[in-house]
Amino acid sequence: MREGTKIVIGGKEISLLQEGEGEPLVMLHGYLSCKESFYHQIRFFSQYYRVTAFDFVGMGKSSQLCEPWSVDDYCAHTLEIFDALGIGKCRILAHSFGGRVALKLLANYPQRFSRALLTGCAGIPPRRGLRYALRVKWYRIVKKAAPKFAERHFGSKEFRTLSPVMRESFKKIVNEDLTPCLARIEVPVLYVFGDRDTATPPYMARILSAGTRGSGLIWMKDCTHFCFCERPQEFNAVAREFFR
Repeated sequence: MREGTKIVIGGKEISLLQEGEGEPLVMLHGYLSCKESFYHQIRFFSQYYRVTAFDFVGMGKSSQLCEPWSVDDYCAHTLEIFDALGIGKCRILAHSFGGRVALKLLANYPQRFSRALLTGCAGIPPRRGLRYALRVKWYRIVKKAAPKFAERHFGSKEFRTLSPVMRESFKKIVNEDLTPCLARIEVPVLYVFGDRDTATPPYMARILSAGTRGSGLIWMKDCTHFCFCERPQEFNAVAREFFR
């Protein structure tokens, strides 16, 4: 796989790579991940398609965020990238956060896509218990009195490592329920999930599949949130058949 190049799109420097020839296939990576997470898929699918993979703004080797972005902001910028690169109707392969972006794009711009494979797709609100509700309430109380302390001691380990701008962006992203998008999707969709995924658990996969008309759902046995990395040959075979 060749080293990516950098181009400026919409005032942001974007690190991307394009390999192969033929119809376009775009890959959208997960949150705080990068285009290289699709290493095995880029190598394989560039035999059949013109593969484009890029780092989202604020991640990988692309520009940092200057203000908090929502899923809508990432969708708009993704379309800017498509237009700048001359990508017309394409297939899409998305993981986790990339699936959030894909769900909105598929629902709002169906004419831009022919098929979509979403693995470990995020966007469904997690099931929360009383303990979580109490922790959120306590966080809000502490934040009013000591905001810096609250930011350092509450939230996930991943959240605490983020810059202030990325934290605000993260809140916008994870607090949006994308379930309403599902009923508007008309493009053929295949969901592929690891049966041991704890980041986007099986119940989320079932909600996504049930809400997306005509979609399919495939489980990869003994795999987690990164099934496409853990069993690339099996994953690629499934994706190849679906994209054909």
